[in-house]
Amino acid sequence: MDESLEDAMEEIKRVDHLFYVSLKYTRTVDMMRTMVGRLISTFDFGMMSLLDHSKAKKKIKEIPLTPISKCELLNEVYTEDIKKYIDMYLLFRKLVRMPYTKREEYRRHVTMTSQLGDQMVETNIDILEEYYAKTKEFLLFVREIVRSKK
Repeated sequence: MDESLEDAMEEIKRVDHLFYVSLKYTRTVDMMRTMVGRLISTFDFGMMSLLDHSKAKKKIKEIPLTPISKCELLNEVYTEDIKKYIDMYLLFRKLVRMPYTKREEYRRHVTMTSQLGDQMVETNIDILEEYYAKTKEFLLFVREIVRSKK
């Protein structure tokens, strides 16, 4: 369980570099998509850490293989505490998979517009900063649970 948490911490360091260095100089939608992909990886490792912890504490019998199954199981085990993070993770997965358009590349207001169902979702640098902050918040949540003595 600590290995998954360490992997998540390493992944967030990569996101940190992407946000503060690469995106600053590149300002492309492809860089934004790379950052969202890293955020997904961070969530994957964090969720795996929680599942390993739950299995060690005998709260669950086995760890599911698919990401959706993992999300459902985490929602059952950790109830309302984790729901907002799971919703964000699922949004990230949709953002990466859905068709998108680019606007104002190489400028401060570079924007990726994705079609999610019947709504358009715009992602810009400011929104990415919020996603990054909430992902770090998720890792603190995971670390608090995994490292607790209960």
